[in-house]
Amino acid sequence: MTNHSFIPIIVGTDINAYNMAISFHEAYGIHPILVGKEPLSFTSLSTIPSAIELNSKLGEKEVFPVFLKQVADKYKTSGKKLLLVGTNDLYVRLIIENREALSKDFVFNYIDEPLMNNLLVKKNFYQLCNEHGIDTPATYFYSCEKDDRFTEEVMFPVIIKPSNGVQYYKHPFAGMQKVYKVDSYEEIQQVINTIKQSGYKDDLIIQDFIPGDDTYMWDSVFYINSKGNTELITFGQVVLQEHTLTAIGNYTAVITRYNEEMMLKLKGFLEAVNYVGYANFDLKYDHRDGKFKVFEVNIRQGRSSYYITSCGHNMAKNFVDDLIYNVEKPLTLLDEKFLFTVVPKMVLTKFVDNEKIRKEIKKLLVAGKYANPLFYKRDKSFKRKLYLFLRQINYYRKYKNNRWS
Repeated sequence: MTNHSFIPIIVGTDINAYNMAISFHEAYGIHPILVGKEPLSFTSLSTIPSAIELNSKLGEKEVFPVFLKQVADKYKTSGKKLLLVGTNDLYVRLIIENREALSKDFVFNYIDEPLMNNLLVKKNFYQLCNEHGIDTPATYFYSCEKDDRFTEEVMFPVIIKPSNGVQYYKHPFAGMQKVYKVDSYEEIQQVINTIKQSGYKDDLIIQDFIPGDDTYMWDSVFYINSKGNTELITFGQVVLQEHTLTAIGNYTAVITRYNEEMMLKLKGFLEAVNYVGYANFDLKYDHRDGKFKVFEVNIRQGRSSYYITSCGHNMAKNFVDDLIYNVEKPLTLLDEKFLFTVVPKMVLTKFVDNEKIRKEIKKLLVAGKYANPLFYKRDKSFKRKLYLFLRQINYYRKYKNNRWS
């Protein structure tokens, strides 16, 4: 780390944290510091982090800024900035809420608290989308504070999911799912009752189910620098997502595409609300009306966003050029065909239902235009390689035994 004027402090220990850590290592040869709640094998078995600072209560409001201050005091070095990067919604929320205290020790690029609440609380987000001409699925909100039954007229099937994911996951229960697909008012009421009993008090989203397999899902990543200028826009077609009920919505394979109209439409939206930092949109193409419908925007890079590093726009370098070296870049609309995957090739060739896409995947694999960040060549841990090998076998089993439609 002696050759650089910054030290990366990455908050998280999961796949997303690993992808960010190897991006720093790839670009600068740096071994970042990770901060997390618990050791996870993606990072704890890795030779890339130089240290992992753990605190089991890191996700608690009072603990987060105090522990980060301890980390800052431990690693602060004369002439070096501490560059802070969050890797999930909770940690990014805590960074934003503690901006004043944290900015004494760290540099970072995140939006302010009012905008965060407008984007992360789905009711506010869909209202913003409506105001700015961004299409979203037909959506109803049910408050878990009420005792009423849900009586709105809907077309089945519908999807039910929490409006506030951070609060939802603070109340775990048996049979918990990320997304519920239901076919009757009776099922809607069952899901509502189960979630209410867990202690979740916020809104539930009851939403039109847009038909189509995983390949109808789309992903768009932005980097907007700390001065508010958009530097990078990508658009990608999901070819597989996780199929287990607790992980639906996590993409396991994406092919980069180019759609200038949608890229610029989303850019207009983010610039209108004064967005900065990474943004990651989840969309689905609705063949019924030919429109891309936005589900949500993550206020950070997603775990599948690593493809931008593979395509020459290193995730870490975007932060570093902006916050450390004050380098501004012209706008790039990524237009390079590439396959991102965290699943084995066998899973891609067997469980992607769309034949045309399956042929395209095979071509990209043969041409070497793909990357699985988990198998980073400069990570020398043998234990980790063994863990990943077993994980790949398990992935095959998971897709074989879980179908999602």
